[in-house]
Amino acid sequence: MTLNPSPTKRGIALQHSPFPTLTDGLDYAAKGDTGFNFYDARGKLKTVLTYKDMRARAIETAKGLVGFADKEARIGICATTSPEFAVLFFACQYAGLVPAPLPLPVTLGGRGSYERQLQRMADTADLRAIFTPASMEPIMSSALNDHITPILTFEDVFALAKTHDIRPHGADDLCYIQYSSGSSSSPKGIIGSQKSVTANCLGITRDGLQVVENDRATSWLPMYHDMGLIGFMIAPMMCQLSVDYMDPQDFTRRPITWLQLISDHKGTLSYSPTFGFELCVRRWRDDRTLDLSSWRAAGIGGDMVRPEPLTDFADLFGPMGFEMGSFTPSYGLAETTLAATFAPLGQGLKQHTINLKKAESDGLAETATDLTPVEDRRTFVACGHVLPGHIIEIRDFSNNVLTGAGEIGRICLQGPSVSPGYFRNKSATEAAFSDAGWLDTGDLGYWLDGQLVVTGRSKDLILWHGRNIWPQDLEWAAQAAAPHRCGRACAFATGGAGDEKEIRLLLECRTREPKLLDEIHNAVSAAIRLEVGVPVKLQLVPRGSMIITSSGKLARARVKEKFLGGAIIDLQNESPLTIVKSAKA
Repeated sequence: MTLNPSPTKRGIALQHSPFPTLTDGLDYAAKGDTGFNFYDARGKLKTVLTYKDMRARAIETAKGLVGFADKEARIGICATTSPEFAVLFFACQYAGLVPAPLPLPVTLGGRGSYERQLQRMADTADLRAIFTPASMEPIMSSALNDHITPILTFEDVFALAKTHDIRPHGADDLCYIQYSSGSSSSPKGIIGSQKSVTANCLGITRDGLQVVENDRATSWLPMYHDMGLIGFMIAPMMCQLSVDYMDPQDFTRRPITWLQLISDHKGTLSYSPTFGFELCVRRWRDDRTLDLSSWRAAGIGGDMVRPEPLTDFADLFGPMGFEMGSFTPSYGLAETTLAATFAPLGQGLKQHTINLKKAESDGLAETATDLTPVEDRRTFVACGHVLPGHIIEIRDFSNNVLTGAGEIGRICLQGPSVSPGYFRNKSATEAAFSDAGWLDTGDLGYWLDGQLVVTGRSKDLILWHGRNIWPQDLEWAAQAAAPHRCGRACAFATGGAGDEKEIRLLLECRTREPKLLDEIHNAVSAAIRLEVGVPVKLQLVPRGSMIITSSGKLARARVKEKFLGGAIIDLQNESPLTIVKSAKA
């Protein structure tokens, strides 16, 4: 029997999330023909889960969950890209439970690191249970061997006795808890309420992407990250879109399959961090024919937007129908459910090259001129306008609103998509959320012709001799100087206060050959001196030394912590890097 993917045509009228809860949205989507389609690494269709089938299975499963846990109990679910995860997530919605999607072991730096993170999540969320694929049950049991949290396989959950009526969430209830992954301490559980999630879905589908009848989504993004969970599972369901999925691990092995799915099924909407587009360029072998002309919104989110890899992507795949104007930079974070701004559709990359020295010294994004030295230029990409019903303010560190063009400050946001706060974490909530409903995002940015430009994280800024050094400038310069022999880079400051700091740069290398290491060190050091002009202590480290968050971002604070603990090898000395206690910042 031939398995066919769910169609693009809904069979019902398109509705842009006027629904007060997720279950209301699924009740409507189930009247149509669309749904989720799951593919393997080579693009072969494995499973089809229509919204009609998902609703039926979720309701049936919820009848067992109601008797299993009290209302609003938290349930950890291993967020595999699978029909089972989708069914269990929505079963929790129908059962009045609060799912907490959990990252997978491959994402958090090895089994030991994963188990520690899992223990912290289970503690802070007070999980009633964890639901896991049978293949991951041994890891879960090992991680929680001294916890009372029961671990059930997906099959165990589906087999629970169906003895109760469903009790779906109401409009004033919670929706989920999503755990941040960048903290070096306990991960923070970001609360998604029914109101904040449905408001953001409406902003995404109606205002940001302006979803229409013939749209179809494609995604490889992980379901434990807000861009995958909200952007490509919940929001598509709330506007009845069909979605074609591939597993994130399959994407890293065969990224061109992502493009093949878009080509084969006329996908129109798909997002990736910049590195996803970059990976496609590196892995392209010119061994197939693609038609990417249907891809009208190639979204970029999840990290800093770097124009150079995106331009390379457009140059390579332009002859295959990809349009440069399809790029749709966006800005958001889990604390605003997902999205806060969208670039106008068709705009592409609105770039702004500034005088970096002026920005570092005066906090002004002043446009570079022909007289600005090349090494003092820095190009940013505008991330668009704030969603309707929301407000963004750029503020200085004294909380004054900055209204001048190009004034760089803290990005603060207010609106219906903003989270109620962090679950059972009063201090973190009070630090980020105000009583008036404002969120201090922790990001820095400025206005460019009414569009938001994001420059980086405020906590990552390196203050050195009156200059504000963006660590990514150091990292990108290092990677560009030796791109074929080096991997990730991480920059941070150590030492005392103010001008006593030392700027350190760790660079992963794919070789241990002393001569090659010397060449890399010399080339990268020279590039840093030329492009950034600050003294940097460069150390070459083995591949895998960096710590990456579950969303694929560099966790600078955790890398610094690992470095200061002497747990990173210096390839040119072949010993753990030694830092005296007085150097710990």
